[in-house]
Amino acid sequence: MEQLMYFKNAAYRIEDIHLFRDISDSDLLLIRQIIQDCPVVKARAGQIVLDANSSGSRLYIVLDGALGITKLNEDNNHVENSITQYLPGECVGEISVLDEEIHSATISALCDSDLLLIEADTMWRLIDESNGVARNLLQLLSFRIRAANAQIRSRQKVGEFYRQLSMVDGLTGLHNRAWLNAQMPGLIEHALISSNPLSIILVDLDHFKKFNDEHGHLLGDDALQSAAKVLNAGLRPTDFAARYGGEEMMVILPGTNQKAALGVAQRLCTKLSKTRIFADQHKVLPHITGSFGVATLQPHQNAADLIDAADRALYRAKNGGRNQVAI
Repeated sequence: MEQLMYFKNAAYRIEDIHLFRDISDSDLLLIRQIIQDCPVVKARAGQIVLDANSSGSRLYIVLDGALGITKLNEDNNHVENSITQYLPGECVGEISVLDEEIHSATISALCDSDLLLIEADTMWRLIDESNGVARNLLQLLSFRIRAANAQIRSRQKVGEFYRQLSMVDGLTGLHNRAWLNAQMPGLIEHALISSNPLSIILVDLDHFKKFNDEHGHLLGDDALQSAAKVLNAGLRPTDFAARYGGEEMMVILPGTNQKAALGVAQRLCTKLSKTRIFADQHKVLPHITGSFGVATLQPHQNAADLIDAADRALYRAKNGGRNQVAI
């Protein structure tokens, strides 16, 4: 960066610098004496001021222009600017001056900018000799910490949103197989430890390939969505429904014994058979009737054992004809 002058020869007002606001006149006079020989430098647009790969020994105060947190692309040539900006009166590099560690981010000039450069020993002298500077620095650090925490919380919320999104089947809106793999073991372990019953229902839409061949995949998607709505609408808030495979769905019923689960399956089976999926054609869902296999958790079973038991029950239901429930 090009040195323009010393601060004592610059026309910038010391009162406009955030670190030196609300300070007594006597302290301002002392501050002027301390920083009068600090250089004012010019940072050209795109020029790096603080490098995230280097340690910090100086603080920069923006007198004119703007700085921003930046990210280099893979070839380290083009600089992409972020939305975090430092405007006249604000400073950068204060944390690295205090802890003598590497900078937490790369800062570059968003446009041609005049900067006041304060070396670490001068900054420490300001802190030692002016309570006002120390107070303002603490307030600045508090603001930076709060802003960083807000960014972390925001990223966590975004991350949780996408994590939840990755656990939902895009077509039916039910939980997906990834959710089942993540949650099923915990649900079973809780049921075994608490000695509470847990049942599952495997649902398979009968002759679905034939339905797709006759009506097309778009209408097949409508049928899957309609079946998912039937399952969701017929469950308690504590129950879960998931898409297990192509036309297979699973219902998880915590706190439900075999008799009660069988009743839930019969009720869902009946609702499924009465559901219209083509309002304009008045065709009803029995064109793709469902078979239901019910299994209840036994003390020696794990998730795979329970699903296998439900799958065997589903096989018996399918061999019994359309719209059947088996245990």
